[in-house]
Amino acid sequence: MQRAVRVVGYVVLLVTATVLLGNAVVEPTHVSFAGVGFSGGLVLVGAVTATVERRSTFDSLDATPFESSDAADAFAVTVAAGLTYVLSVHAGFGPVLGSALVGVAAGLGTPDVDTAAYCGSFVGMTSPAVFPSVGFVFAAGLVSGVAFVAAKEAFAGFGGKLGTLALFGCSTTGLLLGIDYATTAGVQWSDAALTVPVAAVAAVVTAVLSIRCGLGAVLGSALVGLAAELALPVVVPDVGGPLAVVAFCASFVGMSTRERLGREVWVGLAGALCGLVFIVVAPAFVGAGGKLGTTAFISCVALAGADRLVTSVSGWFGLSV
Repeated sequence: MQRAVRVVGYVVLLVTATVLLGNAVVEPTHVSFAGVGFSGGLVLVGAVTATVERRSTFDSLDATPFESSDAADAFAVTVAAGLTYVLSVHAGFGPVLGSALVGVAAGLGTPDVDTAAYCGSFVGMTSPAVFPSVGFVFAAGLVSGVAFVAAKEAFAGFGGKLGTLALFGCSTTGLLLGIDYATTAGVQWSDAALTVPVAAVAAVVTAVLSIRCGLGAVLGSALVGLAAELALPVVVPDVGGPLAVVAFCASFVGMSTRERLGREVWVGLAGALCGLVFIVVAPAFVGAGGKLGTTAFISCVALAGADRLVTSVSGWFGLSV
């Protein structure tokens, strides 16, 4: 039973990320050769990481029994989802500020379940056009909470994993309820001139706060999201709101551990890649919570896979990189 659940957790992460990419490239209002080619490349290099993770995750299954804290984690995901939705929709804070505030509160006040609560906050970022009542959000949070427990050993240390679990909960609940997502013209490739540098900086700043300053991944990301949401619309009024979303998205890249992305230069590269992936997936699952985290997860997994692929190919030819 335990082994089956852990396998399901691995599959949930992999399938959710793949579905987001696939949905984006087949969206009839936003099909482009550039998007299809770029997404195909992401799938290729991401498959390298997925293969390595499958081996390491499945090999360690017997060493990771279920614990009593798992129930607390699932509960924290569910409660944080509802709280964030209330802050975002009913209190008028908006999704980024609502999630960031819950992240800061969890990081400072409930360190034992801060990661689970932050995962739940991404569920609560869902638009009221998708889930018109908090009851639906609680249901999605519960699904994400179960997935959180199942996937705790899969892809450990990769930024964006929490958001991917949140998107799984939201999309699964939406599927059961027959939810139709909104359509959008998406984001243009020309916008990469703004999204890429903002994403790279946000990812690096998060990593510095998390690791070098010792604040931890949750608090580091939440503070970056809070600062971006409060400052960018004031500094650059015309595009500050969308850029704050980009910065919050890339902050999840910065939550990656050293073992996954290494030093800040690699975090910055993953953040820059996140700025491009953000453009590709813009028309998919509009308004669903966890989409930003899944964007970051795709970027981290793809960069790690590209690094492994380059290293392997170089080794075949006797080169050093």
